[in-house]
Amino acid sequence: MQSEEHFLELLDTHFALNNEFVSLGRGDDCAVLTGGKPYCVSTDLFLEDVHFRRSYFTPADIGYKALAVNISDIAAMGAKPVAFTMDLMLPADLDDDFLNEFLKSMAMLARQNDMVLAGGDLSRAEKLGVSITIFGVTGSGEFLQRGKCAPGDTLFTVGDLGLARAGMLTLEALGEKGREAFPAAVLAHLRPKPKVMIGTLLKAAGASSLMDVSDGLARDLPRLLGPNLGADITLAPEQLNGNVLAFALGVGEDPLQIAMLGGEDYALLGASSPDTLDKVSSVPGLTIIGTVTDTPGLRLNGEPFTARGFDHFEN
Repeated sequence: MQSEEHFLELLDTHFALNNEFVSLGRGDDCAVLTGGKPYCVSTDLFLEDVHFRRSYFTPADIGYKALAVNISDIAAMGAKPVAFTMDLMLPADLDDDFLNEFLKSMAMLARQNDMVLAGGDLSRAEKLGVSITIFGVTGSGEFLQRGKCAPGDTLFTVGDLGLARAGMLTLEALGEKGREAFPAAVLAHLRPKPKVMIGTLLKAAGASSLMDVSDGLARDLPRLLGPNLGADITLAPEQLNGNVLAFALGVGEDPLQIAMLGGEDYALLGASSPDTLDKVSSVPGLTIIGTVTDTPGLRLNGEPFTARGFDHFEN
């Protein structure tokens, strides 16, 4: 990269400057958000050799996923993403070809969601890092939250459990050749699809609680439930993606264990009370996986499940 000014010119070729929610975009000391409604805000780090490896992530994969995982947080609130800021830590070996692929892919996803890049910061670093802060709104100004479950609520997911984990482990073992071995799993890891429309449908249908699954179902479900509650989960192998089953068979692991531990699924996980279940269960792609109980802990197919999903500071 020739200079900061050169990079800012690259941004201008890829990203819009304003929309109805951003009255003053990037280029000043601060952006100015408008709209007259409450915003939900989320931030995620996307760091080389922690969240991705350049050995098997293309520049386009990195740009896409860095934004997609943030959009998924907005979807989990039943909201629509409208703007984001981006802080970039750039190593010296990145050239214009890399940066244009990275930005082009991210900008495509931003356009698909009518989002504006409102600003950010830039720094030299030893490894590539992306920090994105994203803003979302709803028509009502209200958002779906975690911890609103009650005993007797039905638990559901929208999206494949364990598929991204199978893709990550395949890429770690095989590198680029993994794309041929388990293509659906690898794509799920490299290019997760944020479920913004599904989130808004679940909100409209009356879901009581919602979140996205980023650290695995076993880790994230207790976060959805809140204190003093548990869950009886019913999962069968035939409910899982075929790539999960094939991967599990190939490595000699239980596919349900892979589904429970997951990691970076970016599926939506939620709960519905009995009086809204008919509407909620009509949302496309929804799978009922169990019931909220007043007995703490997770039980899978009648047996206690004590393994936990991903934690940055335990694994």
